[in-house]
Amino acid sequence: MKDSVYRAPKGTRDLVWPDSERRRSFIDLFAGIVSRAGYAEIVPPMFEHIEVFQRLGDGTDVVRKEMYDFEDKGGRNIALRPEQTASIVRAYAEHRPSLPWKVWYAGPNFRYERAQKGRFRQFDQVGVEALGTDDPHLDVEVIAIAWRFYEALGLRQVNLLLNSVGTSQDRTRYIEALSGYLEKRKDDLSTEAQETLVSNPLRVLDSKRNEDIGVVSEAPSILEHLSDDANSHFNRVQEGLEKLKIPYSVEPNLVRGLDYYVQTTFEFTTESIDAAQDAIGGGGRYDGLAAEMGAPATPGVGFALGLDRTLMACEAEKTFIGPEQLLQIYVVDTTGGENSLVITDQLRQNGFKVDRSFGDRSMKAQMKAADKSGAKIALIIGEDEVEKGVVTIRDLRGEEGQEEIASDSIIANLEKRLG
Repeated sequence: MKDSVYRAPKGTRDLVWPDSERRRSFIDLFAGIVSRAGYAEIVPPMFEHIEVFQRLGDGTDVVRKEMYDFEDKGGRNIALRPEQTASIVRAYAEHRPSLPWKVWYAGPNFRYERAQKGRFRQFDQVGVEALGTDDPHLDVEVIAIAWRFYEALGLRQVNLLLNSVGTSQDRTRYIEALSGYLEKRKDDLSTEAQETLVSNPLRVLDSKRNEDIGVVSEAPSILEHLSDDANSHFNRVQEGLEKLKIPYSVEPNLVRGLDYYVQTTFEFTTESIDAAQDAIGGGGRYDGLAAEMGAPATPGVGFALGLDRTLMACEAEKTFIGPEQLLQIYVVDTTGGENSLVITDQLRQNGFKVDRSFGDRSMKAQMKAADKSGAKIALIIGEDEVEKGVVTIRDLRGEEGQEEIASDSIIANLEKRLG
């Protein structure tokens, strides 16, 4: 028991370099793309009153099975956030910012589900939310931002699946028709799908089990139950994507797993990783969620992209590779350390990634540390160098050997070498 306590809990892990650097670069790239579209960062709390997330729908697995919820020391029912849209809409309801309100986020969520490759109980997502208008072109903008981000990562095997679940009234009519159909085919469904049918018939459409595929493929389509307004909205979304030359496929069974969705829903999948893990992001419109949290009725649309699965896709396509080295330069000083103290600080101020040895170690030990550090260059300072007013630069990774240079030309020389 004692040994297991001092390990990361199941479904979590430590992100150490270079994975931590790759995560930060991923978020930085995303931040650059979304900020150019006028989205400002928001950092919601990692836990909320449980009622915030119950807005996701009592019939969803997220609420019924997966939330980390507890009573805090003040007797309040609290839950770690399983997703961030609900938190951001709660923030809108609380602060009432001017509209349109366009924000982006990045950070961890928590769900108690079976841990496996690409699926953790603490997992990172990036995403955007835009509130204030039901214009279908905003749906297009949101989808396009995600698509351009995937392009910036270098991904070329991403598919966009698109659907409409109509208005809440359309959805109610469709659930009635779907439930009637599934009840008639109940004996053909898997045991799991039969259980889902009782709590949330729409979720049966998500089943990938072999015994359910045939039943689902013959189910009535929600597109046949759209009102004229919903159908017009969906058509304008498709026309907008075509104008931007963003390819998509209409997938009538795409309903997404959360009850707040209306109108447009979408999902991004990849052909490059296992089919069971091929969804790497998705989102949709949630026009009724703000009113449920006490704000005026305010339409909204957004998406969330999974960091871990997206990076798995990057690995499969051999793109957005992690950094090759943490350091550029390692300073070796056998004169007591004061020279390296000053030079290291100067180099860092000029933008170089630099480290040094501590503890007055021998030349051999310091050179071994320099090589192990991954740095490209060792900058050597010994008694001879100090006496002559020079430093020795040694190429640790290439074939340039080493040379002595004047101490006052270190910066210029390193900029030429390293760019």
